[in-house]
Amino acid sequence: MQAREVSATLVSFSLVLVLMAAYYILRPVRDAMASDWSDAEVSVLWTLTFLFSTLAVSLYGAAVARIQLRYLVPAVYGFFATTFVLFFVGIQLVEDRSLLDKSFYVWISVFSLFHISVFWSFMADTWTRPQATRLFGFIGAGASIGAMIGPALTAVLAAGVGIDTLLLIGSGILLLTLPLVRWLQRLKLEALGNTGVAASSDDFTYIGGNPLAGFTRFLGSRYLLGIAVFILLYTSISSFIYFELKNLLADHDIEARTRIWAMMDLVVNILTVAIAAFATGRIARHLGLPFTLACVPAVIAAGLLLLAAAPIVAVVVTIQIVRRAGNYAITRPGREMLFTAVDQESRYKAKPVIDIVIYRGGDMLNAWAFTGLTQGLGLGLGAVALVGAGIAACWGATGIYLGRRFNQRATAEQQPRNG
Repeated sequence: MQAREVSATLVSFSLVLVLMAAYYILRPVRDAMASDWSDAEVSVLWTLTFLFSTLAVSLYGAAVARIQLRYLVPAVYGFFATTFVLFFVGIQLVEDRSLLDKSFYVWISVFSLFHISVFWSFMADTWTRPQATRLFGFIGAGASIGAMIGPALTAVLAAGVGIDTLLLIGSGILLLTLPLVRWLQRLKLEALGNTGVAASSDDFTYIGGNPLAGFTRFLGSRYLLGIAVFILLYTSISSFIYFELKNLLADHDIEARTRIWAMMDLVVNILTVAIAAFATGRIARHLGLPFTLACVPAVIAAGLLLLAAAPIVAVVVTIQIVRRAGNYAITRPGREMLFTAVDQESRYKAKPVIDIVIYRGGDMLNAWAFTGLTQGLGLGLGAVALVGAGIAACWGATGIYLGRRFNQRATAEQQPRNG
């Protein structure tokens, strides 16, 4: 890390830490609710999540076309913080909260991808590609620390202050991102001097363009389509494991389920911090992006084969922890490096389409696929695990392809400079 990069790196680290702390205070509340509903009910909610995510991305595309970047990122975070306060107020006013709980479940699911997608778009628009390769692993560790602080607070506070008060706490923490965003915008120009990464060399000017350009740019790029396939395969694995855990926890009350999900989150993120701090950067630099994107899918494929042979709860929990820790520490930073090889409008418009619409569309399809395999065909845990192992193998192969395409783009850019 160079001296001029220290302040901006630490602010970026702090920004994602605060973001993830706010989210992880609320995530266990959402996941605890799911055990009260059937697989079909949750599949309906995931379908609604996909539809609302698509609408949110369209509105975000319109905002990108009209709002200066200096205001866009804080506006997104301020908006979500306000909605959490409104949910808290609504809960106090209604007697039957079933519909409001399901609405909250959908809304948190939209937020869970939107807030981090906007953050990494902000990072891709702040740092150059060489800086991203060196620093994104460390910055990503901030997300893991925030993801430890959030569930630790939830585990401690759930029984004391109650589930509903956690909405106000999460909203308050999310508002702390606003001064951090502004600080980093100044450091980008004054300390880093990365004016070439910005929309203009002066200030954050309008991006402009068609609000739906993200969809057209996504569909017109094989590179971006490849990233979408990578995410779809990832969601297949994560969705199946989530449904199994949801059903296993159905016998516990909501406070107990909230604490269990919170403690699981805490374990995942302790492992993530250790991996990100000591291994992620070294893997990306020395073993290359193809290996970085394929190593976690390979481990998950092996774990699912083990689950097929020994379909027990402990193996499911272990796979869930390894999958999430590996994603946060290795796969996600590697995937974000892929977006440093595209232009700025793709980062702000096509990237949310991939991160949100494609991700949540994958969730929707895989939720119904799980329901069909278990309730329709009557497959057990072992048989579903075999299907998952094949999907994980395809996931790894896609990661190798994307890593090689990234390297080809980097080489093509270097040749004119060297020439």
